[in-house]
Amino acid sequence: MRYICESTRILKMNRILLVIGLIVTTVLTSCIPHKDIVYLQNKTQATDSLQVMVEQQKPYRIQINDILNVRIKVLDQENVTIFNPIGEGNLNASASERAYFDGFTVDTHGNIRIPELGNINVLGFTTQELEELIKAKLLEEQFKETANLFVTVKLSGLRYTAMGEVGSTGSQVLFQDRVNIYEAIANVGDIEVTGDRKDVLIIRQYPQGQQIHHVDLTDVNVMQSPYYYIQPNDMIYVKPLKQKSWGTGTTGRETLTAIVGVISLVSTLLVLTRL
Repeated sequence: MRYICESTRILKMNRILLVIGLIVTTVLTSCIPHKDIVYLQNKTQATDSLQVMVEQQKPYRIQINDILNVRIKVLDQENVTIFNPIGEGNLNASASERAYFDGFTVDTHGNIRIPELGNINVLGFTTQELEELIKAKLLEEQFKETANLFVTVKLSGLRYTAMGEVGSTGSQVLFQDRVNIYEAIANVGDIEVTGDRKDVLIIRQYPQGQQIHHVDLTDVNVMQSPYYYIQPNDMIYVKPLKQKSWGTGTTGRETLTAIVGVISLVSTLLVLTRL
């Protein structure tokens, strides 16, 4: 009888130890590795890092819903007041609000409407190409070469949306010509520890529709990617790591706390099996 009781007790302890072993293994493997949260790692054996960090960016081509800031200058500025409405709106409004009301929005047909010139199709043009187009139309219809005509076209801010495991989700507007993916993410509070830096999704607008692109922010070669610089109306989505859904420790301290809890559970179960 004593032998049977002892065997039963050993069997219970073995089961408990097996369950505890599985729990400890799960906790240890759920801790987020350091390499998964470090940006711009050199994952290749390049001898010169300058050869790897090559920034590539194709000229941006205007799309539907873009807001353009068009400036026209001549020797006598009174002759171009009708073309430059910016500054006539509410002075208390933000820069992005003034740009929206005073800029030229590309409609669903790819057109903007400029005073005296009427509708101009700008879809697919770069800002430099549009400058030349507007200048040619003005010289043909409104001014002479002696007017010293000067035309500038810029995007009225770079608007993008950040979602997922970032510090602050939502839409942002940056008044810069170029913004890379790291600047865009830093502007919304960086990626949370539980965010997947190895597979960040960029949802980009194209004339034929939307496409999803994947970038690895932990790899220094991302600087060679055509998606390194964001474009107007981009959506950036940072997926959560599995550790977040598991609800286990994501840092060394949290993992240690979980292990201490497991050890306490072991001690309690061992005491109960001896009773």
